[in-house]
Amino acid sequence: MVPTITLNDKTRIPQLGFGTYLIPPEETAGIVGQALQVGYRHIDTAQMYGNEEGVGAAIAASGVPREELYVTSKLNNGNHRPDDVRRSFDETMNRLGLERLDLFLMHWPLPTLYDGDYVSTWKAITGLVADGRLRTAGVSNFQPDHLDRIITETGVVPAVNQIEAHPYFANDAAREASHRHGIAVEAWSPLGQGGAVLEDEKITEIAAAHGRTTSQVILRWHIQRGDIVFPKTTRRERMVENFGLFDFSLTPQQVEAISALDKGERGRVGPHPDTFDYVPD
Repeated sequence: MVPTITLNDKTRIPQLGFGTYLIPPEETAGIVGQALQVGYRHIDTAQMYGNEEGVGAAIAASGVPREELYVTSKLNNGNHRPDDVRRSFDETMNRLGLERLDLFLMHWPLPTLYDGDYVSTWKAITGLVADGRLRTAGVSNFQPDHLDRIITETGVVPAVNQIEAHPYFANDAAREASHRHGIAVEAWSPLGQGGAVLEDEKITEIAAAHGRTTSQVILRWHIQRGDIVFPKTTRRERMVENFGLFDFSLTPQQVEAISALDKGERGRVGPHPDTFDYVPD
């Protein structure tokens, strides 16, 4: 039911997944378990979220065959040094209870930290693929110059760039740079963290025309643009709602109307990758 996208390493990724950002660790197993029951097979977590163990517990309890699942995690900002990449990846695998991970991302480039060296971090992540423990390597929150640098200096193109993207912040520069390199775009915060975008007059009008919710229309807009999305919710009814994207389509004019809502940098809700330097304790 959920379409897949072929990545530049010839692997395939489900275009719709389930996000786990800000889900409390003690609630993760139950909530992810519900998502798996609804039909989600692509789960996105991160070392920084602190809930990998809960994701692993949900997978173990689900009875879903491993080959039907696609699991992503991301490198914590405190683990950029190559030895820390390898050590923390082992810890991620132990917490998830997996022998092989589908996708591992460098969560942030952190160009103002580690002497500006995110290239050695990228080399260490790609080394995990060579070791056979990781299927696909990618990045997150990478700007055009970040992508150009790691590709020029290593010759290895990420399969995925996970960036902030939603109707109020199209993030066109990062998106276009990713596509120029043949990198698939994953959209985090695809609903703009809720609020105003879900009440936008134009999106509300389009939703009414289709008999859909505004969140379904926004997610469908992402799907038709070719983005990979993984909306997060803790409510089962919203899981079901967000899963219902594949029995209707927006017209080209409707897609263009939503794209025209872009506010540029004024629409950004998350930190800017050029200056973000948070390292958890």
